[in-house]
Amino acid sequence: MKTTDLGPLKAVSRLTLGGGGLGRLWGETTLDEAVATVHAALDAGITLIDTAPMYRDCEAVIGMAFGGAAPSGIRFTTKHQLGEPAPGQAAAQLEASLDASLETMRLERADIFFLHSNISPDGYVYARFNDRRASFATPWSVYVHEVIAAMEDLKRRGRIGAWGITGVGVPDAILHAVAHDPKPDVIQAVANLMDSAGGMRSFAEPPRPREIIAAAKARGIGVMGIRAVQAGALTAAIDRPLKESHPEAADFRRAAPFRALCAEIGEDPAVLAHRYALDMTGVDTVILGVKNRAELNQVVEAEAAGALSADLRARIDALGLTAG
Repeated sequence: MKTTDLGPLKAVSRLTLGGGGLGRLWGETTLDEAVATVHAALDAGITLIDTAPMYRDCEAVIGMAFGGAAPSGIRFTTKHQLGEPAPGQAAAQLEASLDASLETMRLERADIFFLHSNISPDGYVYARFNDRRASFATPWSVYVHEVIAAMEDLKRRGRIGAWGITGVGVPDAILHAVAHDPKPDVIQAVANLMDSAGGMRSFAEPPRPREIIAAAKARGIGVMGIRAVQAGALTAAIDRPLKESHPEAADFRRAAPFRALCAEIGEDPAVLAHRYALDMTGVDTVILGVKNRAELNQVVEAEAAGALSADLRARIDALGLTAG
């Protein structure tokens, strides 16, 4: 598998094994199959595993897979959805979450630790879920005055190798975070042909993920592409029950022309969507939401197939599916 640099991390695989599928966020699997998928990912050349405590069983799966003895050269991430803590409490909450994740995974440190909150301007009003904003959104002032210092301290003490942000918050705030110093080492950014974060998006403004990716790369920040298949919307069929009103269900309906194109050229939608994400300018590694070895093998084959032809990329872009 091809490798690339991811911010300060050298020779990272172009595919990252994500924890959402292992933790059963994207449909059912078993613990045994999840552990087997972890080992199969390493056999395929994947060197980075992306986890989070909110991904149900995924950190326990890592602990089971390696028993506290992870192979040399394999890197791990974890995250914390800080929200809006009481004044002066961000550092303690971040480190407590890191402690719990490392204990569960049986690791000594995380190679990257992400602030998994939305970053938002102070006083911002969300279009969706504003009554719950304190649980998922970190105001700019808290990010600048508490989070950055806490992350830099964790790095200085060797508890983490690098730190990052999940770039699905209010676009202006994410772009300010990218431009601010100290800057994050890595950002997770939406990388799919619809430019859609689906259910992760609570703001009303256009999402601007490609602008965020370009700005991050211009500052030397590593980019991990997320939502390559938009949580199932860019696959042949969504594999879990969703209400018709759910953003992923709406995106699945909107992606019907993409599935028609795939049928015309004899491609599996999930394979083509992953190839598109891997081919996006500025994306260093793409996080997989696979939950079993069959899905993993399919995406590994997609990575091996290489870049899309200019004609095929143009046909996909001409479908006009990007989010507004």
